[in-house]
Amino acid sequence: MENRELGRTGRQVGVVGLGAWQLGADWGQVSEEEALATLHAAVDAGVSFIDTADVYGDGRSEQIVGRLIKERPGLTVATKMGRRVAQEPEAYTLDNFRAWNDRSRANLGVDTLDLVQLHCPPTPVYSDQAVYDALDTMVDEGRIAAYGVSVETCQEALTAIARPNVATVQIILNAFRLKPLEQVLPAAAQAGVGVIARVPLASGLLSGRYDQQTRFGQDDHRNYNRHGDAFDVGETFSGVDYTTGLAAVERLKPLVPDGMTMAQFALRWIIDQPGVSVVIPGARNERQAAANAAAAGLPPLDDQTRAAVTAVYDDLVRPLVHDRW
Repeated sequence: MENRELGRTGRQVGVVGLGAWQLGADWGQVSEEEALATLHAAVDAGVSFIDTADVYGDGRSEQIVGRLIKERPGLTVATKMGRRVAQEPEAYTLDNFRAWNDRSRANLGVDTLDLVQLHCPPTPVYSDQAVYDALDTMVDEGRIAAYGVSVETCQEALTAIARPNVATVQIILNAFRLKPLEQVLPAAAQAGVGVIARVPLASGLLSGRYDQQTRFGQDDHRNYNRHGDAFDVGETFSGVDYTTGLAAVERLKPLVPDGMTMAQFALRWIIDQPGVSVVIPGARNERQAAANAAAAGLPPLDDQTRAAVTAVYDDLVRPLVHDRW
């Protein structure tokens, strides 16, 4: 698999990673055995970057990833912190960071975390010098090797990119979320900040497997968070209403080259964007993990295809999401 520099971490990672939210919670039940098999299949296929968070299954995802890295050393693991408390800027203190860090290190079974990201904190946090001073202290103490941010909006990303020690920015980027291409990716590339592209399949919509008859479980965020009741609505189907998303997928399907699945097409589109370090699709089973990783070995999309993707976005999706995030 192609490797790329992960921003200011100094690490090289495979361009397709794995997002471990699905292995923790909010996507229906996945057993621990199924989760470990999925992770091993991803690594077997060339994945070297795993993204998790302390809030995924209240630590379950971190613990499962911790089991993996004992068996498969040499991987880069990123986790996130901050979403297990009330979302108030005052909570983002060094004392709290240390406590959150202690829990994640215990869950993952490591002394030093490779990369810790603030997990979509309140917007004022991105501008608070004391927050970055605290994160720098964590690096100095050897608790973390590097830090980054996960953001909801492009403006939050640009604010963080301007900070000298922010290593990475994680942002929603897919064929239904093109706004980061305008300023965020160029600014990150210029600053040497890595870009981690999350929600690459728009919560599965861009896999092409869903239709109006598809039903999601009560414990699946694609059921309970369609209107942002649990967390930012942009995390579910990239903020696109389900019916519009299905219509956009139907227009994208004829663009998929022979030899690619719809999901691989969506991932290849992201990989082709200048400035992307790694894309982190989730997977619920071994087959999905291997198929996602295989997108890294497929040929880049041509200019005509990329223009057609933009046209679908402009026609159907831009009016719904472009000004929001």
